Amino acid sequence: MPLTVLPLLAERKIVQFDVFETLLDTLKKNNEKLVDKDIIVISTKYISNSQGRIIDLDTIKVSKKGIKVAEKFQLKSEIAEIIIRESDKIFGGISGFVITSADNIMAPNAGIDKSNTKMGKIILYPKDPYLIAEQIRRKVFLKFLIHVGVILVDSRLMPVRVGTSGIAVACAGIEPVLDMRAKRDLDGNLLKVTFQAVVDNIATIANHKMGEGAELKPFAIVRDSGARLTDRKINPNEMTISPDQCVYVRGLKNKFGN
Repeated sequence: MPLTVLPLLAERKIVQFDVFETLLDTLKKNNEKLVDKDIIVISTKYISNSQGRIIDLDTIKVSKKGIKVAEKFQLKSEIAEIIIRESDKIFGGISGFVITSADNIMAPNAGIDKSNTKMGKIILYPKDPYLIAEQIRRKVFLKFLIHVGVILVDSRLMPVRVGTSGIAVACAGIEPVLDMRAKRDLDGNLLKVTFQAVVDNIATIANHKMGEGAELKPFAIVRDSGARLTDRKINPNEMTISPDQCVYVRGLKNKFGN
C-alpha cells in the first residue's frame, strides 16, 4: 500500500487543554479513525499551547547577560533573555537570530516562535516532549487496542536551503533511526556511516500537508509508512549527536586557510 498522509482540521485553542481528548474530538469531526500501525504527527506548537507555554514579553525581567545578547544580535532584550533561559548552548548568530542548542536540537532562537500568538507574546517548545508523546501513544492503545507511533513535529530551516522542512522534536512507539551500516549499495559498496533519520523523514512528509500558516491542521495521520513500531521507551539521545560530533559545527570551526 502507498504511504498516505491525512491532515486533520482542528479547532484553534487559546487556553490550556487536553491534547488526547482534542485528538479524539478532531478525529470524529474529520470522520477519520485510527488503525493499527498508524503514525500520529502533532505540531509542537499545538502541544505547547496545551501546556500554556505562551509567554507575555512584558512579564520578562531581563538580566545583564540578556542585555548583552540583545545588543550583540540586535534583538529585543526580553526575547534575548528567553533565548538564554531556553538554550543549553549559544554558538553565535546574526542580526535577529541566535544559533542555539536546546535539548540537543540546534535551532535559531532556541525554537521560540512569534507566529500563531497574539502581539507581544511568544510560544516556547513544549515541556517533556518525549513524555507527552509516550502518554498519547499509551492512551491510544488503551482506548483502541492498536499500536501507533507518535511524532511531535516542528519546522526548521536547513543550512543553505530556502524554506523550512519538518523535524521530529520527539517521538514514541516508533524506531527513530534505521541503522544502514554493514548494508551494501547498488554497486556492492559497504555502507560504513549511513543512518536513515526515519522520524525526521516522516515529520517532513506530514509537515508538508499540515502547513505553516493559518491552515489549522495540527494533527496528521501517516498511514502505511513502512516504519517499524515498538513498545520500548525511546531515549532522546537516539535521535541526536553532540555538537562536537556534528559535521557542520566541526567543519565551520575548522576554517579554510587557518
